[in-house]
Amino acid sequence: MVIEENLVKPWDENCLREAIQAARDARANGNHPFGAVLADGGGRVLMRAENTVLTERDCTGHAETNLVQEACKRYDTDFLAACTIYTSTEPCPMCAGAIFWANIGRVVYGLSEDKLYELTGSESKEVLALPCRELMARGKKDINVIGPMMEAEALEVHEGFWG
Repeated sequence: MVIEENLVKPWDENCLREAIQAARDARANGNHPFGAVLADGGGRVLMRAENTVLTERDCTGHAETNLVQEACKRYDTDFLAACTIYTSTEPCPMCAGAIFWANIGRVVYGLSEDKLYELTGSESKEVLALPCRELMARGKKDINVIGPMMEAEALEVHEGFWG
């Protein structure tokens, strides 16, 4: 995937590293290794979230949905339109839909869906192959999707987890 340089912000790598750290924290806390952060239009991190699927016994407890639920309580949709959600791994269709409905204007992700499914096994029943970029393109909102970015770094948190 070629990343359009004109869409990349100077703070994207730092914010994405924070999302990857949130994924490390999720794993350390007994969950799947996924994390997300929300940053305002200037790159200031406003909030972070971890995956809680296992500890909360909630299949919707993905890092992105956890973050979106809290973000919608704190901020209005106009403010969120100027924000970026950084995710350690490409948002799944459920999470991409939540991002869309929340009106978050930009998505930056580390590990691609394809690389994740190589790790977890594409023959698994847990595969819903619909790239985030494709889902967003079907909506009528202008949501920029950037990634994969820093994929090798984003991959590290998954090493040895899926087996």
